[in-house]
Amino acid sequence: MTGKEILHKMKEKVQEKVGLNPSSNAESGKGKSKMSKNITHGYHLVKGKANHPMEDYVFAEFKQVNGSELGLFAIFDGHLSHVIPDYLKANLFNNILNEPDFWTEPENAIRKAYRLTDTNILEQAIDLGKGGSTAVTAILINCQKLVIANVGDSRAVISKNGVAKQLSVDHEPASERESIENRGGFVSNFPGDVARVDGQLAVARAFGDKSLKKHLTSEPDVSIETIDEDTDLIILASDGLWKVMSNQEAVDAIKGIKDARSAAKHLTEEAVKRNSKDDISIIVVKF
Repeated sequence: MTGKEILHKMKEKVQEKVGLNPSSNAESGKGKSKMSKNITHGYHLVKGKANHPMEDYVFAEFKQVNGSELGLFAIFDGHLSHVIPDYLKANLFNNILNEPDFWTEPENAIRKAYRLTDTNILEQAIDLGKGGSTAVTAILINCQKLVIANVGDSRAVISKNGVAKQLSVDHEPASERESIENRGGFVSNFPGDVARVDGQLAVARAFGDKSLKKHLTSEPDVSIETIDEDTDLIILASDGLWKVMSNQEAVDAIKGIKDARSAAKHLTEEAVKRNSKDDISIIVVKF
């Protein structure tokens, strides 16, 4: 355990004794690869300051499938809904792995599974309710190949030799104005100072959102990255982190913390210190 981790643990114990633990209503967990003892994951979620139930959900586990090991990681960030991100947590990876071409053409399989999942959500809108969710998913295949997909503004970042590289695309209305207008929608900064689809939604792509669906898409951006000896870590996080911290700042903040769950928790605490008001969900995979 590093000096930084020892101080972190001492601080937590003091906070708990005096009833000041900021993560007392948080969710936390960790796991590790059976294929490589050097690969571990940890996650930490903390509710934001908005007056509604927690709308972030996390999926993180290593799973044996067809003689291979898959690391399955995802952040689902709901808006006007905690039901739809919960639905995604239960169904999206199953839909991806049920695509017959997943092992040969994972990018195509993921695109098809994202579309199928969104169709299912829209068909069940009466039961699932209004609102929607963003998603960023990461599939680590046999500890060697990483497939990232995302819809919305949750983000995936990889660190190689300490240098941060963003693997996902932030789907913001201002940058996708033309395609939104081509579908008959509009982008407006009124009310407020954030660009929104039809003046309502601050992301250009999402699952659900039936009332806006003609002007939105659930088409993911997909990227593939090779895991090599230079790979340090991966961070998946909702925009509650990225609104207050750059990719490189996030990597730098945890590069000295060996335990993946402690690293994820440290990032949530740093985001809260920087006055992030959103729900904050973070997964860290350490190599």
